[in-house]
Amino acid sequence: MTNLAMNLVNTAAKHGERPALRLGEAVLSYAQFEQTSQLVAALLQQHGVRPGDRVALMLPNVPHFALLYYGALRLGAVVVPMNPLLKEREVAYHLSDSGARLLFVWTGFEQEGEAGAVLADAKTVVVEPSSWPGLLAGLAPIPEVHETADSETAVILYTSGTTGKPKGAELTHANIARNVEICADELIFVSEEDVVFGGLPLFHVFGQTASLNAAVYSGACLTLLPKFDPKAALETVARDRVTIFQGVPTMYTVLAHYPDRDSYDTSSLRVCVSGGAALPVEVLSAFESAYSCIVLEGYGLSETSPVVSINRLDLRRAGSIGVPVSGVEVRIIDESAVDVPVGEIGELIVRGHNVMKSYWGKPEETANAIPDGWFRTGDLAKRDEDDFLYIVDRKKDLIIRSGYNVYPREVEEVLYEHPAIAEAAVIGFPHAEFGDEIAAVVALKPGSAVDADGIREFVKSKVAAYKYPRVVEIVEALPKGATGKILKREITLTSV
Repeated sequence: MTNLAMNLVNTAAKHGERPALRLGEAVLSYAQFEQTSQLVAALLQQHGVRPGDRVALMLPNVPHFALLYYGALRLGAVVVPMNPLLKEREVAYHLSDSGARLLFVWTGFEQEGEAGAVLADAKTVVVEPSSWPGLLAGLAPIPEVHETADSETAVILYTSGTTGKPKGAELTHANIARNVEICADELIFVSEEDVVFGGLPLFHVFGQTASLNAAVYSGACLTLLPKFDPKAALETVARDRVTIFQGVPTMYTVLAHYPDRDSYDTSSLRVCVSGGAALPVEVLSAFESAYSCIVLEGYGLSETSPVVSINRLDLRRAGSIGVPVSGVEVRIIDESAVDVPVGEIGELIVRGHNVMKSYWGKPEETANAIPDGWFRTGDLAKRDEDDFLYIVDRKKDLIIRSGYNVYPREVEEVLYEHPAIAEAAVIGFPHAEFGDEIAAVVALKPGSAVDADGIREFVKSKVAAYKYPRVVEIVEALPKGATGKILKREITLTSV
């Protein structure tokens, strides 16, 4: 039986009294984690959830996310993690596309969550700490774990290309379980003695696999931080004696240059892992110098569970994303799908146990992404003579701001809804703190009038906070090719 929930069952049996989840001074042991997940399974069953049904979670990094996550898996349901910052229209799309009929939303985010659920004809349960015990009161726990096949879907993670609407990557129990084992046993060597920093969003594949699931598999303690802040992060590391820190480059950037860092005892750190975007070599060096702890840069995607490659504790190269993990093959190909020579640039493609089952309900998109058993990442890369991989650029127009994926077309569609806008293009540009920053370049309809602030606020009201363009430029017309297609490569920003 592959069900990912068995990791919790097994760990609770071995390390029941050890701390599992921590948020500030509140601590949940593995025995309590396991017992509560049994009650959560009963709660879901009470709401009519059956094996294979989709259950959406719209929560920040709080213990309740993990309890709901494992409770749903235990019942054989499919988890649909969602960013709590999503707006009504985005919530509605995620629920409608996945077919989730039940949404758990954290208190403070229920306005957008409930509004989106109404549009999708889904039920909403607001999760609030004081009322949480009441939700579980009187329920008979479900100790059994539903049997699942390797190929059954455990999680649907929404991602997207630069065209079309977001797609749900179906990750199976086997996809995630194997990637978790590799992270814990072969790469970071996680044990029950470790304390893992839980500042990566658990709704994201990186935080879910490498933080939550790897900690549960190993019996480590996951200390949660609902919203990243350098001061709060350093306080967490010092207070809880964090040994494994996982983050995105923007976290390492701000921590490396945090002026008061020497006030915190971070000597417990033994290894740090970076993913989500390219880590500048200067940032890596500055962080390692400031905290006397090595940083292992890796690479992965939602569609690959996520880890494809990573540097090793005993063998690493700055600027590289390392070498493929066990059971994962990579190739770098040209436009004709022919392997390019060492040192030359091509598209990185992946095959292995980590590659997703499919895009939920999208067979054509799945066939395009995995035409021959090899997943097309859309990223341009090269390899050296020792098989270390280097990401050179993104083939797609994907923008990664603070570790979050922003897909230009989604923002452009919102811009086109503005009554004054005739043409719009969304592009990214390098930013020292955020990695990428978002810019919108628009042309107005004749006779229309709106300023950059008005456009920015319009988009901000309709998309999650990390997606709206911080830079807006209004031009007479956007550059176009012979067919009328807007040529983003010819756009020059004048204000940055």
